[in-house]
Amino acid sequence: MRSAYLKDVIRQLRMYKGYVDKALPRVPDEQLHTALDANSNSIAAIVKHVAGNLRSRYRDFLTTDGEKPDRNRDGEFETAGQESRAEILKWWDEGWSVALGSIEALTPEDLERTVHIRGEAFLVVEALNRSLAHAASHIGQIVYLARYFAGDAWTSLTIPKGGSKALKGDFKTRTI
Repeated sequence: MRSAYLKDVIRQLRMYKGYVDKALPRVPDEQLHTALDANSNSIAAIVKHVAGNLRSRYRDFLTTDGEKPDRNRDGEFETAGQESRAEILKWWDEGWSVALGSIEALTPEDLERTVHIRGEAFLVVEALNRSLAHAASHIGQIVYLARYFAGDAWTSLTIPKGGSKALKGDFKTRTI
């Protein structure tokens, strides 16, 4: 079961990363730094935050606190507004590279080890669940903003509205 869990966490993280990888090319460059209002974050800021979080949590994952002393969480939500698409994608890819590399190196036995985040102890399985939920919430924000800025040019990343009927015969029946 532990091996299957690790494989599923990696599968889900890659899936969520893939949503953003598919959504960002649809966003015009000038919209990457646009926040919908003063209390919102731009796509660039959310990407910077997710990348910073992943780097901090997964660098030396099993041996050091997940909140690294060199992390500036508040600064992750600030951008100059001039960062290029290439720079934003570099943040994104570097954060995911650190996270996926660390998670892919875990063994099933590691799931019962303890790691710390801001001094609080978590089993590795708990830290992975926490990280997956955190990333998914921000990925939803990025995809929503990408959809908004793409306007009528948007095409669904998954099943489009009204498209479920076409898949009716493809759903597998499961018993609970």
